Amino acid sequence: MTAPSYAHGASDVPLLGETIGANLRRTADRCGDRDALVVRHQNYRATYRDLWEQVGLAARGLLARGVKTGDRVGVWAPNRFEWVVLQFATARVGAILVTVNPAYKALELEYALNRSGVSLLALARGFRQTDYLAVLADVRPRCPHLRDTLVLDAGWDAFLAAGRGVPEADLAAVEARLQFDDPINIQYTSGTTGAPKGATLSHHNILNNAYFAGLLLGYTDRDRVCVPVPFYHCFGMVLGNLACAAHGACVVVPAESFDPLAVLETVQAERCTSLYGVPTMFVAELGHPRFAEFDLSSLRTGIMAGAPCPAELMRQVRDRMHLGEITIACGMTETSPLSTQTAPDDPVGKRVETVGRPVAHAEVKVVDPATGAVVPRGTPGEQCTRGYMVMLEYWDDPEATARAIDAAGWMHTGDLAVMDADGYVRIVGRIKDVIIRGGENVYPREVEEFLHTLPGVAEAQVVGVPCSKYGEEVVAWVRPAAGAALTADGLRAACVGRIATYKIPRHWKLVDAFPLTVTGKVQKFRIRELAAAELRGEPG
Repeated sequence: MTAPSYAHGASDVPLLGETIGANLRRTADRCGDRDALVVRHQNYRATYRDLWEQVGLAARGLLARGVKTGDRVGVWAPNRFEWVVLQFATARVGAILVTVNPAYKALELEYALNRSGVSLLALARGFRQTDYLAVLADVRPRCPHLRDTLVLDAGWDAFLAAGRGVPEADLAAVEARLQFDDPINIQYTSGTTGAPKGATLSHHNILNNAYFAGLLLGYTDRDRVCVPVPFYHCFGMVLGNLACAAHGACVVVPAESFDPLAVLETVQAERCTSLYGVPTMFVAELGHPRFAEFDLSSLRTGIMAGAPCPAELMRQVRDRMHLGEITIACGMTETSPLSTQTAPDDPVGKRVETVGRPVAHAEVKVVDPATGAVVPRGTPGEQCTRGYMVMLEYWDDPEATARAIDAAGWMHTGDLAVMDADGYVRIVGRIKDVIIRGGENVYPREVEEFLHTLPGVAEAQVVGVPCSKYGEEVVAWVRPAAGAALTADGLRAACVGRIATYKIPRHWKLVDAFPLTVTGKVQKFRIRELAAAELRGEPG
C-alpha cells in the first residue's frame, strides 16, 4: 500500500523560546566586533555592537514618541539601514511592525494603515516615481488612527536623539514584560484574489523560521549574505535580517531595490558567501551583459524562492555562479514563511526538481482539495502546513482566519503539490491556476518546466484562458534568450511528440518581459487577463 502524503521535519535541535530582542542581545554579546549590516547605496556599515546600540536608541526613540507594546508601527520604504534598525527596535518595545509595500499607491496605503490601525508611520521621502509625502498628505485625513510620522530622510537623527532622553531602565522594564508568542509583525498578502489580508506573526513564528533556515545553510559569523529581495516581505526581513542576526552573519544590501548589476558588484566587492533571490532575479543576473566580468567565487550557498524555480535555471546558478550549495525554499507569508527547503547535501535531482522536505519542526501533508483526505504519495493535492510557523491570525479577520487554518491547526496553502516516496515535495501549481482542458488537468508548472529545456527559451509562463469548446485552452508567454530567433510555430513543433497533445499550448506570445510584482514575482493573474483580452480582440 502506498504511504500517505505526510512528513514531519523531525529535529533534535530545540526551538528558540525567546523574543527577537533577546536573541539579538545574545548575538551582540557573542559577535560584537563582526559586521552586522552593510548597506552600499547609503555607505552604511555597522558591527553587531553598533547595531545593538542603534537599535536600543531607536527603541527608546519609539518610547519617546509614545509607542506602547501592541501599537502598530508602519514602515513604508525600500531597503535601507533604518528599516533594519526599526525592525529590531519595534520588537524590543513589543510594537507590531506593519510592513508596507514600497509600491503602494494612495488607496493601498490607506487600506493598510486603517485596517491595521497604524499609529506611527516611518517612511522614506519617496521611491521611484512615487512621492510618498504627497501620497500620505492625500490619505492622512482619512486615517484616524495615524497620529505621528517619521520621515527617515529628514528626521532620523532627531528621532535617535530623543531616544537618549529616555532612561535605559524604561526600555528594560518594557522588554521584561514581552512574551515570545506576542504578535510582532503584520504583513499584507498580495491581494491578487481580493482585498489584502494581514498575516499576523509572532516573535516565535519568524525568529525560529529564520534560525532554522540559517542553520540549514550553515551560517556562522563569517558569512556575508547578499540580500537584494525587499525587506517588507518575509524573504528579506525574516530569511535575510533575522536569519543573519540569529547566527551572527552579515546582511549586505546592494541597492534600495533590485538591480542585477548592483548585485554582481556587491557580491564581488563584499566577498559575499550567500545570495538570495526569486527566479527572475537570478535570470537577470545570469543574463547581464557584464556578468563575465565579476568574480563570484566567494559564493557557496543561498536561497531561491518566492516562485517556481525551473530546474534548468537551478543548474545554471549552481554551475555559473559558484552556488553549489544553493537551496530551494517554499512557503508563504502565513507560514513565516518557510514550510519546505532543500538541503545543501541533498541529491542534485532533489535540489533541482523539488522544494525539499519539511523544515525542522514542521508538518506537511497533501490532501484532496474536495474531501480534505490525505492522498497517497505521488498523487497531486493541496499542501497543508502545521507547526510553530503558522501565523496567529489574519489581523482583525476571524472569518478569513477560519477559512485558512482548520480546526486541527493546518494552514491550507492553496499550492498543488506532490510528495514523493522520500518525503520531498514538488509544487505543480496553484489550485486556482490548474487548467482544465476538455476534462484533462493541465498543470502549468509541468509545461513550463518542459519549455525551459528548449533552446532559446529564457523564461516561459503558462496560463489557461476561457474556451467555448474545451472550457479552457493553454496559453504560453515566452521570453526568448538574447539572440534567439523563436517563432510560435517552431515552439509548437518542438512540443509535438514530447509532451501530451492536450498539454501543448494552443496560443503563443513572444515577449520581452512579464508583468511583475515589486518582489519580482510574475503576476500570472495579469498574464491571464491580458491573454484573454487579446484573444477576444480587446486592447491590453
